[in-house]
Amino acid sequence: MSKNKYGFSTHAVHEGEEPDFREGATGDVVMPIHLSTTFARRKVTEPTSGYEYTRSLNPTRKALETKLASLEQARFGLVFSSGLAAETTLLLSLLKPGDHIVAFDDLYGGTKRLFNQVFSKYDYAVSYVDATHADEVEQAITPSTKLIWIESPSNPLLKLTDLKAIAAISKKHGLILVVDNTFLSPYFQKPLLLGADIVVHSSTKYIGGHSDVLGGAVLLNNEAYYEKIQYHQNAVGAVLSPFDSYLTLRGVKTLALRMERHQLNALKVAQFLESHPRVKKVVYPGLKSHPQYELAKEQTAGSGGVLSFELEGTLTDAETFLERLRLFALAESLGGVESLIELPSLMTHASVDKTVREKIGITDTLIRISVGIEDVEDLLADLSQALA
Repeated sequence: MSKNKYGFSTHAVHEGEEPDFREGATGDVVMPIHLSTTFARRKVTEPTSGYEYTRSLNPTRKALETKLASLEQARFGLVFSSGLAAETTLLLSLLKPGDHIVAFDDLYGGTKRLFNQVFSKYDYAVSYVDATHADEVEQAITPSTKLIWIESPSNPLLKLTDLKAIAAISKKHGLILVVDNTFLSPYFQKPLLLGADIVVHSSTKYIGGHSDVLGGAVLLNNEAYYEKIQYHQNAVGAVLSPFDSYLTLRGVKTLALRMERHQLNALKVAQFLESHPRVKKVVYPGLKSHPQYELAKEQTAGSGGVLSFELEGTLTDAETFLERLRLFALAESLGGVESLIELPSLMTHASVDKTVREKIGITDTLIRISVGIEDVEDLLADLSQALA
């Protein structure tokens, strides 16, 4: 299927799952779950259709990789057993000991833990900068810098990076630009079209969409990088299982519909919170009060379903508020059809040093919401009673 011939939702439904009408095939409308771990061949030197062993290649996983690549308008796609497995495999594939990474100072806590606690043991160095200012990214580049790592919007402060500006800096210095696009999904943002070299996703979030399947993805156009990452995908073995590939295929078909509802609800929740006397501030790219509102309009097609807000009061007040909610599940993660709420300082970013957290703005009363697709009036009523 041509990457440009059809629209987003058509690709989300059909790409990688075209019915097979060859003799003996059954014409499945939905890609079957290929559970076989190994594949027989008639001739010793000729694997059947390129399939040998499921860790190396599996038809169900391949269908998902094809579909996700089409949605990000990438040539190549690879999927993994989790978002962190995708990140780990990418780094193992493209970096060597002694290499340096310039990263956004506001990143998912698991990514920072991977950088600081795992890869640091093998002589990889990371400099964290406020990537809302492109010049700070460039100033942090050293002769050993190999890669720039960005989340936009960032987690949990919803900061945006001017991806075109960072891409220009990356190309100027011959670096690899990686953008984590989990928060907006390919429906609202396509970093490759803005100049990024590689896009990563925790497909556990919006792509899967139902809080029932773990996964990660790497999407890119550079064939040399693809071959290195694909080699390590097989060699390291952190691949997505056939059943989880099937669940993700099933979820992604409704991505466009879900993202529209997530965004609609999130904007109404953000506006409600912004007007509430017990809320100090709200951070959501779809609000005009967001400091990068104009940049959001320029480089994204929407603002997504995640917002953060700071509560007036203390840590105890924040805990009391969170534990009074009835519809919002007090849980980590995001991107599911149900609304989730969490306290980053004690949950998703607890592994980040307190001093570092507070320096970048993650206070004890900062709360992150992943707004689901429920009736928004019910969500507002729940927030209202808990705030009261």
